Amino acid sequence: MEAFSSKDMAMKAQKKILSSMATKSSVHMFIDDTTSEILDELYRVSKEYSGNRTEAQKVVKNLIKIAVKIGVLFRHNRFSTEELGLAQDFKKKLHQGAMTAISFHEVEFTFDKAVMSELLTGCRDLLLKLVNTHLTPKSHGRINHVFNHYADPELLTKLYDPDGPFRPNLTKICTGLNKLLEDGTI
Repeated sequence: MEAFSSKDMAMKAQKKILSSMATKSSVHMFIDDTTSEILDELYRVSKEYSGNRTEAQKVVKNLIKIAVKIGVLFRHNRFSTEELGLAQDFKKKLHQGAMTAISFHEVEFTFDKAVMSELLTGCRDLLLKLVNTHLTPKSHGRINHVFNHYADPELLTKLYDPDGPFRPNLTKICTGLNKLLEDGTI
């Protein structure tokens, strides 16, 4: 007999629909203003750094799709106890990354591209473990795309250059991260 679950079918449909809606206008329905502002700045940095508007849009869109899909999985209680432990580890690593990003911004000449890149790749690896059995290889590719893009040491070096063109963007990103940390979001 074929195993059929309307609950599973509904969750798949919800993930698919939300995935296709990951546009800038629909993002505001799913994320708060602070996160949206951070995403806007990440888009601007990516666009300016890569010189490719389409690539920058793709990176941010992939980031949104990942966040939405993980939110759907979490809301439908799809994670095991072990996976919830991984989710906590991911949240701690993300929190550490946000604190480090802010610290590198606020204290001049402390930026270390290897440390920042390692934190981001650590987040990527934890996230891939968390969603390993829940998301498709295409979604795993999206996770790799996003984290590999932002963990690029050259991008990080330009972003943290005190005299570089991305300083205003970094300031806005760190202001947003600070707000999310204060609110307990990350």
